[in-house]
Amino acid sequence: MSALRDALRELPDAVFADLLESDEAYRLVLDVPGVTADTAEIVADGSRLTIEARREKAVPEEFRYLREDRPLFLDAELPVPREADGEAAEAVIDRGVLEITLPKTTDGSGQPIPIDDAAE
Repeated sequence: MSALRDALRELPDAVFADLLESDEAYRLVLDVPGVTADTAEIVADGSRLTIEARREKAVPEEFRYLREDRPLFLDAELPVPREADGEAAEAVIDRGVLEITLPKTTDGSGQPIPIDDAAE
């Protein structure tokens, strides 16, 4: 899971994120003002979670930008923790807050590696 925490640190400064954990799941909470379910896409592909989000910005004709710091796009590729099931992830967005829930696997899907005793 430290890889996910490290990846969150690499998000643009304009994106605020929280990472929560329970016994059953991880929850990733991202502030993405102006983004809706229609302008966001999340894809789980094996051990990666790809988030693409776009916000609309409207500038009245009588105004022009003196400073523009709010990015229009968020493109992030995050690692899925080894004990989480990215394919079973669920997401909801409410007033610009995107919550992605990654359930933890309970089937012990890791593959054991046999260890030979070199002394034998």
